[in-house]
Formats: sequence, structure tokens, C-alpha cells
Amino acid sequence: MTWIKICGTTNLEDALTAVDAGADALGFVFYEKSPRKIDVETAREIVAKLPARVEKVGVFVGESADEWPRDVLNVGLTSVQQYFGFKARVQPKNAKAAGIDGFPVPPKIYVALPVARFLEEEEEFKGLADFAKWKKNLPKEFSLLEGLLDTIVLDSGDMRQPGGTGNTFDWNKAVPIAEGMRQGGVKLIVAGGLTPANVGDAIGVLKPWGVDVASGVEARPGKKDPEKVRAFVRAVRETDRKAC
Repeated sequence: MTWIKICGTTNLEDALTAVDAGADALGFVFYEKSPRKIDVETAREIVAKLPARVEKVGVFVGESADEWPRDVLNVGLTSVQQYFGFKARVQPKNAKAAGIDGFPVPPKIYVALPVARFLEEEEEFKGLADFAKWKKNLPKEFSLLEGLLDTIVLDSGDMRQPGGTGNTFDWNKAVPIAEGMRQGGVKLIVAGGLTPANVGDAIGVLKPWGVDVASGVEARPGKKDPEKVRAFVRAVRETDRKAC
């Protein structure tokens, strides 16, 4: 089944609605400029009331992994979604460089990248699409870290607004990227402008491992619409059933 993340959670009511609807993961945004930003104390209170089966994903923006380890430990997060800029090169050499050494249970790390960079620049596009070669060239010690850099989020945002833009990207143009990821054993999460009405189309075109939604299930920034949340999960599961 397609992995579903409901992002931009700011309150317990929305979190429990998403869990009840069948979401696999909830996202908590710690980016200062986001209208969905949550503070550490509130996030910790919400996470403490969530079932163990649900992933708790902290969303961070910036090129330095030093920004998030303390929040991960203080909140009880199980995963990190790190947004990198257009010029970033995701090439940590070991666990310490990635910021996960010292964790009792190392969090999963989802690398989030702005897809526009790869759809507009041919050479960058080719580099991202050739995931089989890319994965083989990872430093030995880095490749041994399970759950690290084996999943990439392609989003329609940029560094001014990394996520929650409400805009989709050209899924058809991104098909070679999705194919390259599958061949290289890298999982794709699609984000950006997804809604209950279009998520089935996105899954049909890109066949991703997961989908990530924020603005598409909101009543307003930072507040979820319960019916939209439930409709989104239903749409994904219905698409999964048709594909079986």
C-alpha cells in the first residue's frame, strides 16, 4: 500500500483525525517561516498521545543536519524530513556527518528536494534520474545505514516556501526520475499540491512509494479539514485497490 503522510500537524485534534483516517505518518514543521510551524513543547505533547505504529516526522529546512537532533530527541520523533536548497549536495560521509550518531534508535531520514531544479536543468535531471549509479557510489559506511537516504521527497516548493505551496509539478516530466529511483532501490515520495481529487492521478503516473499532503487537506494553513483528510486517505486506498 502507498505510504501516506499528513503534514503540517499543529494540534492534537488534527493528529487524531489523521490517525483515525488511516494515515501512516504525521509531519511536524519546525521551519520558522512556515504558517504550520509548531513548537517543541506542543509537538511533544501531541506525539506522546499517538500510537507507536504512526511515524512522527519532523520537517526541517536548511543544509545543516545540526539543526534537528535536539528536537528529535526532545519531541520523540521517529523520522526527519530535511529540505535542501537548489545548490545543496547531499553527500554526508558517515553517521556523525548525518547527525544521527548517539541516538538510541536512529531516526529515518527523508531527503526533500525541489523538483523544479531537475525538471528545468537537463544535466541535474539526468543525475537525479540515474539512481542506480548514484546509490552504488555512496561511501561504504554511509550506505550501511538503513533508512538513510533510501527515500527522497520530490516537492514543488522552493527555498522561499519549501512545502505547502498548494501547487503541483509536472508528474509526466518526472516519470524518468521515478523510474530511475525504482531501478536504484530508492523510494519516491510525491509532495506538492496533492488533494483528494488528484492524488489518484499522481499515483497512477509516478507510482510512488508514498504521498505527502499538507495544504490539500486544510481548512486554513495549520488547521486540517477532517473531511478532506478522510477523503484523501480514501482516495489513496481506492487507487491502491484498483492497482492490485
